[in-house]
Amino acid sequence: MSMNTRAADAPSTLADVVVVDYGLGNLRSATRGLERAGAAVEITEDPDDFPEADGIVLPGVGAFREGIENAGPYREPLLEAAERGQPVFGICLGMQMLLTESEEAEHAGEGDVTGLDLIPGRNVRFSQGQKVPHMGWNELSVERDHPLVEGIDGEYAYFVHSYYAEPEDDESVVATADYEVEFPAIVADESGTVFGTQFHPEKSGETGLQILRNFVGICAER
Repeated sequence: MSMNTRAADAPSTLADVVVVDYGLGNLRSATRGLERAGAAVEITEDPDDFPEADGIVLPGVGAFREGIENAGPYREPLLEAAERGQPVFGICLGMQMLLTESEEAEHAGEGDVTGLDLIPGRNVRFSQGQKVPHMGWNELSVERDHPLVEGIDGEYAYFVHSYYAEPEDDESVVATADYEVEFPAIVADESGTVFGTQFHPEKSGETGLQILRNFVGICAER
């Protein structure tokens, strides 16, 4: 079942985006941010909606295992979307789910849980004595060119997380932040069409809105 939030009288719409409703995440907040950025947004539980979209957003708040289990019916459709070159954008837990595995499941005594493996790597827990979760505003440092980060180097974004990504390939790291250890704030796959932010762009003011505008721009170029 899909819930269409598209405004019929929105002449400024630049791209059609679907937000995956797999039971986790602040869908309304993400939707409002995307609409402000120029997207026509459809919140959907139906993977059949994926192929016609210009881009797909995988939001998420919560535990890695729960996220992967809830997203089980969407695994193959998401992998197929990535194979087609559709932009796939993971937010917070959604970003971590793009990787191969996470210490979080092991930490909870739940054994191995396999992520989407679109960006090979592992999510690890802050272990340098930091207070967790890492919560609040932190500065973004752009490490390499990617259309998602145009205009945001040195800006601040809002984070809430206890785990962070460790991609196998350093080239997967697009931007970093520092919390007594430098960690990836934005990651992307080799093709550049699958990417994610550890922070919440929908809660990150003008910086987040610029990220979402950049995402909509990527979608519009398809």
